[in-house]
Amino acid sequence: MTKTSTPSTPTATGPAFHMLKLPPALLDNLQQLSYHAMTPIQAESLPITLAGQDLIAQAKTGSGKTAAFGLPLLIKLNPKHMGVQAMVLCPTRELADQVTQELRRLARYMHNIKILTLVGGSTLRPQRESLGFGAHIVVGTPGRIMDHIERGSLELNAINTLVLDEADRMLDMGFYDSIAFVAKRCPDRRQTLMFSATYPDGVTQLARQFMHQPQEVKLAEQHDDSKIKQHYYEVRHESRLPAVATLLKHYRPVSTLAFCNTKQQCRDLLEVLQAEGIHALTLNGDLEQRERDQVLIQFANRSCSVLVATDVAARGLDIAQLEAVINVDVTPDPEVHIHRIGRTGRADAEGSAFNLVSPAEMNRIGNIAKLMGIEPEWEELDKLQREHNVPLVPPMVTLQILGGRKEKIRAGDVLGALTGEAGFTREQVGKIIVTDLSTYVAVTRDIAREAVKRLSAGKVKGKTVKVRALET
Repeated sequence: MTKTSTPSTPTATGPAFHMLKLPPALLDNLQQLSYHAMTPIQAESLPITLAGQDLIAQAKTGSGKTAAFGLPLLIKLNPKHMGVQAMVLCPTRELADQVTQELRRLARYMHNIKILTLVGGSTLRPQRESLGFGAHIVVGTPGRIMDHIERGSLELNAINTLVLDEADRMLDMGFYDSIAFVAKRCPDRRQTLMFSATYPDGVTQLARQFMHQPQEVKLAEQHDDSKIKQHYYEVRHESRLPAVATLLKHYRPVSTLAFCNTKQQCRDLLEVLQAEGIHALTLNGDLEQRERDQVLIQFANRSCSVLVATDVAARGLDIAQLEAVINVDVTPDPEVHIHRIGRTGRADAEGSAFNLVSPAEMNRIGNIAKLMGIEPEWEELDKLQREHNVPLVPPMVTLQILGGRKEKIRAGDVLGALTGEAGFTREQVGKIIVTDLSTYVAVTRDIAREAVKRLSAGKVKGKTVKVRALET
């Protein structure tokens, strides 16, 4: 059975949660968390998953899918049994961290529920020690989960729920064998929930191999035309990269995500933009985890104007206040195009999607227009003005403080140091992100140098710290 819904946005305008047979304490917690009504993916999938059936759901980041698999997972937990009863596989460390945080919020109504994150990019020993004390839920990347199983530090015999989050991206990243290894070692009598933004062949293959008569929910991803303005420009292939700089210097968006079809195109575009004095970074699979984390933090902090990425590298990103998307290359998959442009125009904000189209790609635009039910309006690139005299620089600079959670540093400590002894105002300080070993704080560009100097001369949480500015 396949259910199809067509939401215009991922906002929650559906039926109330109390329509479901959920424990009163869980409903009270949802109310406190401002979960007043279900999003489309929740409304379609929860009746299926709460009934214990396997599910394949097509849903994107920002649609409320964590609660869609988190609620059925939580109500089956036995808090008194300190064994791993549910496992969520995610493609990246960032997504695993996000899922863990949200599951902890949803589980607040239960006492002493332990949720562990098991991901690469950090040492195995602390994770093994944490597992030794027991856990109810683990969230992790396939490779690291497999490591723990092979080393005997992760027991799966009590698993009753297995979740594959962003299954298509895990397949893109080459995790099929790792997923298969993990799934085969889970008990046969379990519920399996798969969430995927697109439906490549590998997703169907996974479902056939590891799921029992799964129900399907597909949400057709559409966007409010009034909030996302699409611009189409015909360009020669060799003019494509300079055209990106022209668009940026004319429209001057503060934050832009530029999509290329290949990693090499990403590298070439980065060189062109940086030569034009545009603050740009790229996201690709060749980056170490620490480098990837810093790129994402700078972009989210609005201290990088342009993030250049492939679909595989960008899948799962949910960046607030994204003014523009540029399709440097036209994707051959119309659904991927819709997913790309849906990164902008979120909530009540407006956004722009710029499409650079070579003559060889005209048929792809035709397929996209047919799926979206639109008539592309073509514009002339030559008529755009490049504002050479006004640099396109991001409004913020990200500072890295050496010291994080392991030194018991909190965001409030950093804010206090900047607005107290250092003498800056709250309005001059942006996002503060604390990781295990480092703390990142965005400050307005005009105070960046002075902020580094004053933080280095002062103290954070009573200790002298090393500080540097991350610049593109």
